[in-house]
Amino acid sequence: MFFNQYASEIILHTVEHLVLVAIAMTVAISIGIPLGILITRKPKFASPILGLANAIQTIPSLAIFGFLISVPFLGGIGKVPAIVALTLYALLPLIRNTYIGINSVDPAIREAGRGMGMTDWQLLFQVEIPLALGVILAGVRVATVISVGIATIAAAIGGGGLGVFIFRGISTVNNQLILAGAIPATFIALGADFALGSLEKQLTQQRKQNRKGNINPKIVISFTVIILLAVGLITFAYRQTTPTIVIGSKNFTEQVILGELLAQEIESHTNLKVDRSLNLAGTFICHEAVKAGQIAGYVEYTGTAFTAVLKEKPISNPQLVYEKVKEEYNRKFQLEVMQPLGFNNTFAMIIRGEDAKRLQIKTLSEAAKYTPQMVAGFGYEFLEREDGYPGLAKTYGLKFAKPPQQMELGLMYKALTEKKVDLIAANSTDGLIPVLNLVILEDDKQYFPPYQAVPVFNQATLEKYPELRGVIERLAGVISTVEMQNMNYQVDNQSRPVESVVQEFIKSKSKL
Repeated sequence: MFFNQYASEIILHTVEHLVLVAIAMTVAISIGIPLGILITRKPKFASPILGLANAIQTIPSLAIFGFLISVPFLGGIGKVPAIVALTLYALLPLIRNTYIGINSVDPAIREAGRGMGMTDWQLLFQVEIPLALGVILAGVRVATVISVGIATIAAAIGGGGLGVFIFRGISTVNNQLILAGAIPATFIALGADFALGSLEKQLTQQRKQNRKGNINPKIVISFTVIILLAVGLITFAYRQTTPTIVIGSKNFTEQVILGELLAQEIESHTNLKVDRSLNLAGTFICHEAVKAGQIAGYVEYTGTAFTAVLKEKPISNPQLVYEKVKEEYNRKFQLEVMQPLGFNNTFAMIIRGEDAKRLQIKTLSEAAKYTPQMVAGFGYEFLEREDGYPGLAKTYGLKFAKPPQQMELGLMYKALTEKKVDLIAANSTDGLIPVLNLVILEDDKQYFPPYQAVPVFNQATLEKYPELRGVIERLAGVISTVEMQNMNYQVDNQSRPVESVVQEFIKSKSKL
């Protein structure tokens, strides 16, 4: 049942994953192996080049992806920065193994070659590289396996691949989705490791049998097949993926649903093709991406835009917040804030239903007396934002047993139900709240500003494709809070595909 629902999507993201790895490895091999050869000829460069490659390898992969977002030309979001990051991680084993392999060639063999009148280039290509090929291929093998694993993180910046399932599974607490991404990625890594390992073994045997360094034709054929497969995947990807515009979303269920809603509406009512960059890692990545035109648009929340992006003090008037956001986004960022979609998704401070009943608490003011006995779990944005934890703690006098734990949004519900934490900051429209018998504490001092969902689009994109504006305006006021919570519930609790849930919602609305 699960495979039937997601089969086409699993195949698509598997191909995306293979393409990312194939392109990155092609680029990395074309850089890493020549660098490895260079430092065998220029030993003074060996230490700095290997040191730099080692340093890159120690940087956390998510940090590399995050850093590349702001880098011109090679950065931003999508496949290009993902390929750049994968290439950087693949360099160390390629450079190091090439260097070690060539330097391990018996000096007597080199001297024999020189005695026969070989030039340095002839010695390199006819003796040293053939004899070192097994070690070099071991580096390719290690680099490929590393790239397959790290490529799953590419989904955080819209790079696609099997990480899309993993991030979506984490955000919806759905182990099936996590496995839908993890299992194919594991098979790709094992398959690549086995194929390259077989080549490496053949090369080792060939080296023992033939000290002259001649290469077995079977090995050449196998290596050629791998290269042709990589080229074929790249060609296939670029022939099959020709999006006109890109729609983005943040990295939680509701945002993925809203991103899919925008995409389906655009595809239904225009001739434009849409590429989904869903599950981007947070507000600021989406904001920077739409400013730069790397995505055409996404759905934001007015309170988030007002406090986190514009750095304004929270206020409670919904219309005033909307008008201020619309005006400032236009003036500062050349972004158009469209009409609200109809629901308000405020922050929700959530505890277990059993605790609310035992302590007899319904409001944040009542809960403040018990927080010294509680452990809190919050997302990184909530801990830093102007409308987040610092102001909330001050308003209600919240003090916890220990500093709040920073957690991924998708893990907070699991941590709460398993009693790892006692209070979390989530979203009021989350479908898991009633399912898990959780209670939203009333914001009785009205600390949180309004969070109306509004589409935000790049003005240059709207000018280029004016038909977009009319399509997005059709969505004004079309989603109620109950409807949004129900769609979240279907995806989170019933494990239904986002595409199907959105299609059914559209069919239920005559104006769409």
